[in-house]
This record gives sequence, structure tokens and C-alpha cells, in this order.
Amino acid sequence: MSLFRRTPDERRQRALRSAAPGPLRDYLGVPFPAPSVPLDEMPLLAVDIETTGLDPRVDRVLSIGWVPVDGGSVVLGGAGRVVVRDEVGGAGGAGVGSSATIHGLTDDALAGGEVMADAVARLLGALTGRVLLAHFARIETAFLSGACERLWGAPLPCVVVDTLDLEHRVVTGRGQRDPEPGALRLWSARERHGLPVYPAHEALVDALACAELYLAQRAELQAARPETTLTLRQVMA
Repeated sequence: MSLFRRTPDERRQRALRSAAPGPLRDYLGVPFPAPSVPLDEMPLLAVDIETTGLDPRVDRVLSIGWVPVDGGSVVLGGAGRVVVRDEVGGAGGAGVGSSATIHGLTDDALAGGEVMADAVARLLGALTGRVLLAHFARIETAFLSGACERLWGAPLPCVVVDTLDLEHRVVTGRGQRDPEPGALRLWSARERHGLPVYPAHEALVDALACAELYLAQRAELQAARPETTLTLRQVMA
């Protein structure tokens, strides 16, 4: 690790100095959970976003879903989902195009959604003081951080647990060879752990699926080291 690599909390404090007043600054004003927090006590927020593509420079967020995980419990009462309206709108809007066949969100459905600032503000309220949990989390962090920079002038630093990375650890810990990339996808990983099949590409459902996968992975990692109290440091990306 580079001696010059900033810790998540250092990145938080740096972003706090440049963030405009608003939801991002409020989020940044609360310290992140410490790496020493045991997993039994760790607050996470499973997050999934649906987008028109994979490049945050040209693609846009269509919907965001989230559900809290407190220690070893999924807190359905704290779950949320928001559809994001295209603020370009009208004839100038790019529309969702062929991506609608994946996520099922049509231009008409999106027209009744919330503006990006309000959607991200809701997510930041739920994420404050928690660890971001996602599957292949770089998608969520790239799109959300880009949105925060445009809206409030600072990126979105956060502590991350990535269930794709954890699944790689679980599979190789079983003595198997490095899996093919497709074998680590969310639904393949859930099948490996005997979890139920859900419809894919709906933000709240995918967030719940990620949360359940994390709990299964955590249980397997703990069973492999029964003498150790696992902490955030041992699972963070």
C-alpha cells in the first residue's frame, strides 16, 4: 500500500472542506465506522443503482435502491427506492433506449421520478454513519460520486464492502481455482450459497439480494475462523 494513500476518513475530511452546504456536507460531517468495529455491530447500507450503461461520463442513473443491514440483520423497515427523472427532459432528453429491456424502466415511468439532487439526498440520509455495501461496488461509487461532484462540488468518499470481492475470497477459501468472472455475478453467487432466485435488475430487489448474500458470505468467513472476531477491517474493499 502506498504511504500516500489516504484513509477513508482522510478522504471524508478533505471532501468536507470543499463540499457546498447541503446533503453531502451533512453526510460528510458524520465519521465513518472505524475499521475495528466487529461485524456483529457494524451498520451497513446495501445499495444498488440501475443506469443506462456502465460509463458515468455519458450514462445516467435511473433508479436507486437501498436496505440497511445492522450487524447480522436486514432491516426492511429502512429500505427505500427512488426513480430518477431525466432533468434534460423533453425532446432533448436522451431517453433510456434499449437499456429499458434490462431494468424495465420506461421513459414514461421515469418522467414521474425525482430529480437527481433529491434522489441522492435521500440516499445520503440513509447512508450517513454506515458502510456502503454493494456487488461490484465500483459502479455505485463511480456514479454516485460523480453526481455529488456535479451537485455539491465534492466527491462521495465512503467505506465500502464489496460482495463480489468477498465471493472471490469465499470461493478460493474453499480450495477452488480462481472462478471465471461470470461466476462471481450476484445471481451466480447467490445460487452458490443456496439463496432464493429473485427477479434481477430492480434496484431495491438487487439491494436486498446483495444484503442477503453478504450475510451468507459473512457466516462462511466466520465459520472458517471461529476463534476470531471478524471486524470491518477484514471485509472492507
